[in-house]
Amino acid sequence: MKRRRHYLMATGTIGKPRLIFTTAGGLPEWCSGQSSRTEIIMSGEGSFKPFDSGTVPRYQEPASFMRAQRHPVSSRLDIALAGVPFDTGVTFRSGARHGPAAVREASRLIRAVNPTTRVAPFDLCNIADVGDAPTHPLKVEESCDMIQAFFAGIHDAGAWPLSIGGDHTVPLPILRAIARDEPLGLFHVDAHADTFDSFMGTKINHATFLRRAVEEGLIDPARTIQVGLRGTRYGDDDIDYGNEVGMTMVPMDEYEAMGRESFIDLARSVLGDGPCYLTIDIDGLDPRDCPGTGVPEPGGISMRDMQVILRSFTGLNAVGGDVCEVSPPHDPIGITFVNVANLMFEMACVMARNRKRS
Repeated sequence: MKRRRHYLMATGTIGKPRLIFTTAGGLPEWCSGQSSRTEIIMSGEGSFKPFDSGTVPRYQEPASFMRAQRHPVSSRLDIALAGVPFDTGVTFRSGARHGPAAVREASRLIRAVNPTTRVAPFDLCNIADVGDAPTHPLKVEESCDMIQAFFAGIHDAGAWPLSIGGDHTVPLPILRAIARDEPLGLFHVDAHADTFDSFMGTKINHATFLRRAVEEGLIDPARTIQVGLRGTRYGDDDIDYGNEVGMTMVPMDEYEAMGRESFIDLARSVLGDGPCYLTIDIDGLDPRDCPGTGVPEPGGISMRDMQVILRSFTGLNAVGGDVCEVSPPHDPIGITFVNVANLMFEMACVMARNRKRS
C-alpha cells in the first residue's frame, strides 16, 4: 500500500489569510475535487482570522486560543490573547500554571459569532494568540516583573490584552503594565475578596492582588465592583478593606436576593463610561460548572448567569481582561476548560465591540 503524507503550512499573516495545503499522493476525502495544492481560506475577511472549522477540522493544527492565528506582538494587533502559566502565588492547591494549555485545547470548540449579541470579534478586530508570558517557576516577584514586561510590550504596541491564568496574582502585573497612565475601573468575579495586606508574611500572592492594585493607583475603588463573595473566612475583618476604600462588594447572598438583572444595572452604574478591566477568578463560579480550580467554594454564580452578565456588558469600555485560577489537575473531565474558553470568547466580544467603537 502506498503511504500518503499530508503537509500543512499556515501562511498569509499579511493580506488575506489562507492555508496552503499540499500533499504527496493525493488529497483527503474532505478536500475531494480540489487540486493537490489548494488554498483553504480562513473564516471571514481580514488578516487575523482563525481557521474555519467548516474547512479545517477542529482537531487539526496546534491549539491556540479560539483557533486564532499565532502572531508576535505588533502594532497591527487590536486584541492580544495571551497565556500566563504562573501559580507560584497560590496559598493552597497549585496547578493553574497548566491553565493556558488546557484552555487553548478546549477553545477549539469556539465558533465565530455570539448567538445573543451577534458580535463576531474576529470580523471587528485583528485578534491573535501571542503566546505565553515568561515566568520563573520558583520566584514570585521575578515572575511578576517578567509578566509586567511582557504585557507592557502589548500595551506599548497599542493592543488590548485578554489572558488566561495562572493564579489570581496575575492581574497585578498586567494592571501595572496597562494602567500606569490612569486607574481603571474593575469588574471582579471571585469567591474571595483578594484584599489581604499579607499572607504568611508575603505581600504578593493571589490573596492580595486587589489591595496592591488600589495602593499603587492602578484601579479606581469607586469604579470597582466585586461579585460572588462567599465561603468561610479567616475572620470578620477579611473584607473590611474593600468597604473602607469604597469598593462595591456584592456577596453571593446579596446577588441572589437582588437577582441577575438588578445586579447588571448596578454593575453598569458602578463601572460607568470610563475604561475598565474585567477579571474572573473561576472559583467565583459554582464548582459544578468550574471544578478545576485551587480553592473551590460551593454556592457560586452559574455559568449561565456569567454568560448573560458578560453579554450585557456589550458597549462597556472594557480595555482588557483575564480568567484565572484554571487548574487542569483538578478537573479530569474538562468541563471547566470548555466553560473558561466560552468566558474568554464572551470577553473578546465585549472588548472587540469597544475597540471597534473607539
